[in-house]
Amino acid sequence: MKQFFGMSQRGSLDEALRDLRRPQFLMLLSNNAQFESHVKELEKRFPGVPSIGCIGMCYQTQIAEHGVGIIAFYDGVEAAANVLEQVSVMPVRYIRRLEQDMRKVNGSSNNTVCIDFCTGNDACVLTTMNTALRAHGIPLVGGTGGEGRVSANGRVYQDAAVYGLVRNQSGRIKTYKENIYHQLGNYRFVASDTDRANYVLGSLNGQPAKLVYQKILHVTDAEILTRTFQNPFGKLNGNDTCIISIKEVRGNALACFRQVNDSDVLILLELGDYRAVVRDTIAQICRDFPRRSAIFSVNCLFRYKLFSERGYMRTYLQDMSALGAHAGMIGYGEHYNNCFVNQSMTCAVFE
Repeated sequence: MKQFFGMSQRGSLDEALRDLRRPQFLMLLSNNAQFESHVKELEKRFPGVPSIGCIGMCYQTQIAEHGVGIIAFYDGVEAAANVLEQVSVMPVRYIRRLEQDMRKVNGSSNNTVCIDFCTGNDACVLTTMNTALRAHGIPLVGGTGGEGRVSANGRVYQDAAVYGLVRNQSGRIKTYKENIYHQLGNYRFVASDTDRANYVLGSLNGQPAKLVYQKILHVTDAEILTRTFQNPFGKLNGNDTCIISIKEVRGNALACFRQVNDSDVLILLELGDYRAVVRDTIAQICRDFPRRSAIFSVNCLFRYKLFSERGYMRTYLQDMSALGAHAGMIGYGEHYNNCFVNQSMTCAVFE
């Protein structure tokens, strides 16, 4: 299989699609103003080709912040695309679509991946999708798009999750999640007074969450929102840690970018040597896949901001490009199997 990437900083779909021939699966990353017109144009250009899309930035060796990007797979791919609707209420109502598409693609755990874009309620959506995917061992990588809209097969949806099932006909697929944070001290908290619907964390070990965070890190209210780049929370999930970013201060509580539930066990994280972590990820991918045909990744908006502020984003993309055909999107939350995380990178590597 092969991967195509095209982008236009000025939002020209014709420019982004230049030189693309006979795609077998399409991903559209567009801007808010042109999203719906781009969805229609893309379907008109390649009718019947499975496609998903969302509003967000995309990248290869450069980033398109306000334009349009196309990531396409071709020459050896079997794919299907579809949508789960009403994700804020009842995504399981549409799970049969995913089950039918898995039978159509006829993939296995080592040659198939599910790529999804979601408008919200991510944790519930991922749990729902995983009930179907795990029966076949199919991994999932994806992210949250912007402005509450996504697309599948030429149609725009709100309150939905769109997905593409992609089978590599010429080799393996493996997914990865990169974490540039490690535990700070021995702090361990039990969450309480949470508002699940609004992702609010009220108390930690019975004390107001904001005050606990401030006491440990010696930061003011105004500094909390930038300090989360260095010190997010982490939720223990077996042997894994799901990163939780702070969105805003609400009184003595903290609103987050992912759901926290009463009795969740949290730790405090600190930023590590991210350059070394990236080098280790690249080295691991090279060991696992001496030959690579494509890498699709999702990087968190906060990682993008952190790397940009530290003058590392361009270097990061150049380092990743050494792997071969690497392209991806900037998400507002990252998906990895049944986990919804923040401030992370997830990716799928195709042999």
